[in-house]
Amino acid sequence: MQLQKNKPVATWLFVGAGMLIIQVLLGGLTRLTGSGLSITEWQPILGALPPMNEQAWSEAFDKYKQIAQFKYIHNHFTLTDFKGIYFWEWLHRDWARLIGIVFLIPFIWFVVKKKIDRSMLWPMIILFLLGGLQGAIGWIMVKSGVGTDLVYVSHIRLAVHFLAALLLLCYVVWFALKLTVRADRIATDGYTRNFNILLLVIIVLQLTYGAFMAGTHAGKAAITWPTINGSMVPAASMLNEGSFLSDITHNLITIQFIHRGLAYLITVLMVFFTLRLARLPKATLLYKMRFWPMTLVIIQVTLGILALVNYLTPDKLLLSILHQLIGMLLLVCMVITVFLVRKAPVAETETVAGVPTTVS
Repeated sequence: MQLQKNKPVATWLFVGAGMLIIQVLLGGLTRLTGSGLSITEWQPILGALPPMNEQAWSEAFDKYKQIAQFKYIHNHFTLTDFKGIYFWEWLHRDWARLIGIVFLIPFIWFVVKKKIDRSMLWPMIILFLLGGLQGAIGWIMVKSGVGTDLVYVSHIRLAVHFLAALLLLCYVVWFALKLTVRADRIATDGYTRNFNILLLVIIVLQLTYGAFMAGTHAGKAAITWPTINGSMVPAASMLNEGSFLSDITHNLITIQFIHRGLAYLITVLMVFFTLRLARLPKATLLYKMRFWPMTLVIIQVTLGILALVNYLTPDKLLLSILHQLIGMLLLVCMVITVFLVRKAPVAETETVAGVPTTVS
C-alpha cells in the first residue's frame, strides 16, 4: 500500500534521473566541442534566452574575444563559428534550469498534496543541496577560464564537476528505489554485495579517467588499438612528467594507459560477478537482471575502442558521447544491483503474547 502511495514521487525522481543523464551528456558535448567558455557571464534569469539580434550576438562575441581561449585557440572564429559553440553551452545551462524547475515545482505540489512524508524530508533537502552544489561547481569552472590565461578549463575541475553530477544521479536513483522496491525482492548475499561495491569503486575511478581523457583530449596521443602506439606498455612515454602524481593526472599516454587498463580489469571482474549473480535465488530482482551489467560493459568497451580508432574522423563525437552514455548507465546499473542485495536479513519485529520480539 505504501509503495503504491510512493509511486508518483518515485516516477518524478526517475524522470529527474533521466534528465540528469541528458545534462551530463550535454556537458560532454560542451567539452568535446570546446564550447564551455563561450558564455563569459552568469545570468540566472536573463541568460535563459540566447542573444536575440545581431547586435546582441556581436556584444557576446566581443566579450568572448577578451578571453585566452579566443586569443590562442579560436582567433580564426567568425561570428557564425561562435554561434556554433555558444549553442552547446547555452543548451547545457538551460537544461540545468529546466531540471531545477522539474525538481522544484513537483516537490512543492507533492508537499501540498502530502505525498511527501516526514521520512522523505531530509533526503529531499540533501537532493536539493547536491543540485545546488553541482550548479556552483559548474560556474566556478567557467569563472576559472574567464580573465585568466587558461584556454580550457582544467580537466581536474572537469572531473570534479562530472563526479558531482554522478553523485547526484546515483542519489536520486537510490532514493527512488527505496520508494519502489519491496523488501522480499532483495537478495541476501554478503559476498555479492562486497563484490558489487568493489566494482562500483573501480567504475567510478574509470569514469574519472574518462573525464581526464575528455578534458585533456588524451585520445589524440595514441589512436591505435590494442597497442598504444605500437606497445602494450609504453613505459618510456608514461613517466616523464617529473613525478608519479603528475604522470597519472597529466601525462596523456599514462592517462590513456590507465583508462584502458581499468576497462580490461572491469571486464574480467564483471565475468565473475555475472557468474555470482547466476547463483542467487531466481525470485530476486538481482537474478533477473544478472546479464545487464556484463552487457553494458561489452558495449562500453566496444564503443571506447571505436571512439579511439576513429578519433580523427567526424564519427568521433557521436561515438564518444555514446561511450559516455553507456558508462553512466553502467554506473546506474551497479547502483541498482548494490541496492538489490544486502549482507544479512533485516530484523523484523513480531508480537508474541503482547511482547515485541525481534526475529531474523
